[in-house]
Amino acid sequence: MQDYFSYHNNALCVEDVSLANIANQFGTPCYVYSRAAIEENWQRFNDGLSNVPHLICYAVKANSNIAILNLLANLGSGFDIVSGGELERVLAANGDPQKIVFSGVGKSTYEIKQALEADIYCFNVESESELERINAIAKQLNKIANIALRINPNVDARTHPYIATGLRENKFGIEIESALPICKTLKNFSHLNLVGLACHIGSQLIELNPLTDAIDRIIELAEKLINENLSLKHLDIGGGLGVNYQDEIPPTIEQYISSALTHLKTWPLKIIIAPGRAIMADAGILLTKVEYLKHTSHKNFAIVDAAMNDLARPSLYSAWQNIIPVALHSHTSEINYDIVGPICESADFLGKERKLNLTVGDYLAICTVGAYGFSMSSNYNSRPRAAEVLVDRDQAYLIRKREGISDLFAHESLLPAICLE
Repeated sequence: MQDYFSYHNNALCVEDVSLANIANQFGTPCYVYSRAAIEENWQRFNDGLSNVPHLICYAVKANSNIAILNLLANLGSGFDIVSGGELERVLAANGDPQKIVFSGVGKSTYEIKQALEADIYCFNVESESELERINAIAKQLNKIANIALRINPNVDARTHPYIATGLRENKFGIEIESALPICKTLKNFSHLNLVGLACHIGSQLIELNPLTDAIDRIIELAEKLINENLSLKHLDIGGGLGVNYQDEIPPTIEQYISSALTHLKTWPLKIIIAPGRAIMADAGILLTKVEYLKHTSHKNFAIVDAAMNDLARPSLYSAWQNIIPVALHSHTSEINYDIVGPICESADFLGKERKLNLTVGDYLAICTVGAYGFSMSSNYNSRPRAAEVLVDRDQAYLIRKREGISDLFAHESLLPAICLE
């Protein structure tokens, strides 16, 4: 955790605001983010690339709150999106359409039309079928669509299989061996304009070799395309830099950028990079309250008001996230607890075997949830989604109010009476 989350007089604070005060004001569970941490992480990427033409396209899927997107837009960030909904969020946050890259394997006809009408910078195309669809829609709209081919380089990112994207067995990208033949057919697509190559091998990368191997393969392909008189404007090397959840030692942002640039050397094209987790993860925590302490002959359980619907990573990936007390006290001894939620699933745990000193009513902070915390949350068990709060120095701002029960069925309706007769 960065210094933006630290203890002062035994009370955990975010920047200059007590998390206990946030819990009392906004309730729990609640996501809390540090503005300074978000901006610093983004700026470190920008500074690392300052000597080359570049565009940082924040991966919106990591955290798509429009207040956070607006912060990043004001820094000059671009955005990597994977749905029409994310496009609308970026536009609502005053993001620049000419800094938007649309990735993803399953873009619908509506989403492509939506993006073309918004005049985004580029589509990352992942199949020949997608080339045909984008060309047909662009022709209908009398537009030229900028495209980059997303290449699958068959590089093992050595990460969790659910978040690996660069192997042949993954659904993402065009096989690298197929890229040159496909590019030679682009002359048949009157409304497509090839502007780049893209590659993204996965998320939570904690080694640099897979990244640089992928970059080397993309550069080799780019050189072949240029030799075929196909012009390119950019290389999109993706994102995926990992963060420290438990005992990982990922490269720093500076090491990640330096290694990439060493392999890109004097490459004349603009570099696009799409970090998400590395900007947002350690900028946020999930605040929760201990509802019950349950002691059995085999286990001790701390039952809290947050659950797997608020943080899916532990149950989905068996992910480990640090869990720390909001107030340090010594009125009881530390014992091992499983931190579990109220959902009717044995998979509903946030942490297991955590040594903590707890009483009912204590607040806990689940760390490093700024990325893929709220964005993966759900209404499972008809639980309203939690509030989101952004802290800026000594002020806390509600950037998404807590859902109410009525929000859960606002779009549902009873059957007509005739159906019940």
